[in-house]
Amino acid sequence: QVQLVESGGGLVQAGGSLRLSCAGSGHTFSNYAVGWFRQAPGKEREFVAAISGSGSRYYDDSLKGRFTIPRDNAKNTVYLQMIGLEPEDTAVYYCGALRPGYGLGSVRRSNEYDYWGQGTQVTVSS
Repeated sequence: QVQLVESGGGLVQAGGSLRLSCAGSGHTFSNYAVGWFRQAPGKEREFVAAISGSGSRYYDDSLKGRFTIPRDNAKNTVYLQMIGLEPEDTAVYYCGALRPGYGLGSVRRSNEYDYWGQGTQVTVSS
């Protein structure tokens, strides 16, 4: 019903910036919440940011305002803008789509999401 493709990852020096893209397909995509999660080797998938179909945004407090999540419904694309990258940000970044009608707090839980992209690697070097 919904397909997602991430892009924009790569290798960047500490302090640099990247913008990740999550391109969605399906006529109901704009109604879904879209979340960004990341997973480093040996760690659990971690919530980064999310945006609801109505435009509400959610962030993990530990990011200290470095990440933002714009959404362009005309392009069926959600972005993750990252600045001030640190080596600790190194991970595979995934976007997921969460169906309408989810409960409060669900956007922060990876196991609530209905669809996932393939992930894009972000590596931050010292």
